[in-house]
Amino acid sequence: MSSVILEVCCGSADDVIQAHKAGAHRVELNSNLFHGGLTPTIGELVVAKRETGMKIMTMVRPREGGFCYTDAEFATAIEDAKQLLANGTDGLVFGFLHQDGTLDKERTRILAELAQEAGKETVFHRAIDVVPDWKEVLDVLIELGITRVLTSGQEPDVSLGTDTVREMIQYAAGRIQILPGAGITARNMDRIISETGCDQIHLAAHKTLSDTSVNNNRAIYYGGALYPPEDRFSVIDSDYIGGMVGRLPG
Repeated sequence: MSSVILEVCCGSADDVIQAHKAGAHRVELNSNLFHGGLTPTIGELVVAKRETGMKIMTMVRPREGGFCYTDAEFATAIEDAKQLLANGTDGLVFGFLHQDGTLDKERTRILAELAQEAGKETVFHRAIDVVPDWKEVLDVLIELGITRVLTSGQEPDVSLGTDTVREMIQYAAGRIQILPGAGITARNMDRIISETGCDQIHLAAHKTLSDTSVNNNRAIYYGGALYPPEDRFSVIDSDYIGGMVGRLPG
């Protein structure tokens, strides 16, 4: 059986360090995982790269809520991409759509060329899961030289989209990599690999740690209306992911 690459979705330098400790092969570095992942800081990238030396893909997403950005947001994405490339990222993760959900080819080309000129990889993220015709989009991404696509098979959870992911892999026929992700756990990993025929997977598994520095006034919250507890935070669970790495084929 072929070997399978395990990529961990990370929200901090500490996440990357824990993913490396677990034996992950590659990471995707973001900020704000609660909103699906936004552009990380340069500091997070620099520290993560310095402490692990592992392959780090970095998200370029200027805001939450869709993938059709204003001119200022796209200009920000370009500047972020340049800075990430200058500071050691191994590739850029991005996705640009029009208001009708179709692919924004021109914006995709601009980001792809920035990475390609630097000799780095490119990933079109799960924006592909909301396009009306994924085959048409894959054709364009292949034309633009995109390295791979992250997808749940256009379902909320990839365990529900294995048939589509398998079809994507067959349709791509080696012209672009297909990376299944969203909802992969220790319980369903083997089934997803088997049903899709994939050679790489994307997942995250966090545990909660405590930060007692806010306990003098428990009435204070710094977030929005959800009011998450201020005395805890999440970090990648290296033991959980390490167990999954140990079960991978190859």
